[in-house]
Amino acid sequence: MLHHQFSSAQRPERVVVVGAAGFIGSTLVKKLTSKNIPTLPLGRCEIDLLASDAGCRLAAMLHADDVFVAVAARAPCKNVPMLVENMRIVAALVEALTKSRVAHVVNISSDAVYADSSAPLTEESAMAPNTLHGVMHLARELAFRQDVHAPLTMLRPSLLYGAADPHNGYGPNRFRRLANDGKDIILFGKGEERRDHVLIDDVVKIIARVIERRSIGALNIATGQTHSFREIAELVAAEAPNKVGIKCSPRVGPMPHNGYRPFDSSATQAAFPDFRYTSLAEGVARAQRDQMSAG
Repeated sequence: MLHHQFSSAQRPERVVVVGAAGFIGSTLVKKLTSKNIPTLPLGRCEIDLLASDAGCRLAAMLHADDVFVAVAARAPCKNVPMLVENMRIVAALVEALTKSRVAHVVNISSDAVYADSSAPLTEESAMAPNTLHGVMHLARELAFRQDVHAPLTMLRPSLLYGAADPHNGYGPNRFRRLANDGKDIILFGKGEERRDHVLIDDVVKIIARVIERRSIGALNIATGQTHSFREIAELVAAEAPNKVGIKCSPRVGPMPHNGYRPFDSSATQAAFPDFRYTSLAEGVARAQRDQMSAG
């Protein structure tokens, strides 16, 4: 759950976004800029978080009244070398925050920290990841909680989608690119597993609200609605410029999360009563429009 330190939205003195070149980071910087919030975007060109002096260099850039958004990571974390790199990154972030205190820290985590459950996941659900990606995010959370003494927020998005997503993961992003290239959409099995997908625009809106209200605690960023990958493929195909097919393929291995990953989104509504998640149909259509307008 979130607890607001400010009763109404207040513009921060400055927001430092570490990982500003990534999907979430770059979209967040655009959102903050559109709201005239002073922002310091830091990507790999500005600071190499794997360098031995990264913590000291980052600390020197920070001010006491900064909001610090930690989104930099090697993701998705697929193997042990990537896990090691991610731990070096979080070590640099934590070192910087222990050397230079800031006003608020927002860590962008992941729903992958939770154990599988057939019941809707909440912020109080057991954290017992069964993937290296989940282990990495849980380790980040523990490191921030142990060593960072500023007001702290953990935000845990579910599966993200949007026109600029670089990962091309199975789901709306890959399906849209296949369809726009005139290629058939290939499902794993019959595409029957159900997941919660959240539009990147909604993610950065919530992050911006957390910053403006100086909210602390934890919040899942998930719509509370599950959809099968077959449904997603059909929505994407309907938006494609040319007719494409939807084909099934033999499934290799078990379905992730036992084929079902539901969320209870009531904490979002409690924190921000006027906020409404974008429906999957509208989100898929918006991502398609954004991709076409971007060429």
